[in-house]
Amino acid sequence: MEPTASRPLGPARACGSHRLAPSVPGQRVCAGQKGGERTGPNPTDRGRPGSKRHIITEANGIPLAVQLTAANVHDSRVFEDLIDAVPPIRQRRGRPRRRPAKLHADKAYDMPRCREALRRRRIKARIARRGVDSSERLGRHRWVVERTLAWFGRFRRLTVRYERRADIHEAFLSLAASLICWSYVQR
Repeated sequence: MEPTASRPLGPARACGSHRLAPSVPGQRVCAGQKGGERTGPNPTDRGRPGSKRHIITEANGIPLAVQLTAANVHDSRVFEDLIDAVPPIRQRRGRPRRRPAKLHADKAYDMPRCREALRRRRIKARIARRGVDSSERLGRHRWVVERTLAWFGRFRRLTVRYERRADIHEAFLSLAASLICWSYVQR
């Protein structure tokens, strides 16, 4: 028997790539690897990784813009990006409007930067004030957004996020928004 050269063992790697493992970024290599792009600790679900859908709807609940962020991102951080994502609104006559006339929002958007963003875009702000307005007055308008979020929840692929890549999940969100619009047009 020939003596084998002994070499020092390095630290054991829990998950390493070898020639049989997939090398595509975003694909699960280890069984315990979770998360993905645009996930963060969910404050309402004991810190488990999650995502949040931010949405702007029109008065009937048709989604105008949808954006995906980590669950721990505050709503007011993506407010301006969401408003800028709204496509031009067609009218019966004249040039299409670029922005809606007014925007209803809950108390999470009661910040000076959100009000200033609306003022710069010449949109009338209907934002509930913290400590002043009750939730009952806003409920007349808020239920439309909640119903639209429930419509997104009907799509099984969106209720639990299986995709690690954010672009794939956003594609499913866009497809769901298109199907919601299509079902509204069919009625």
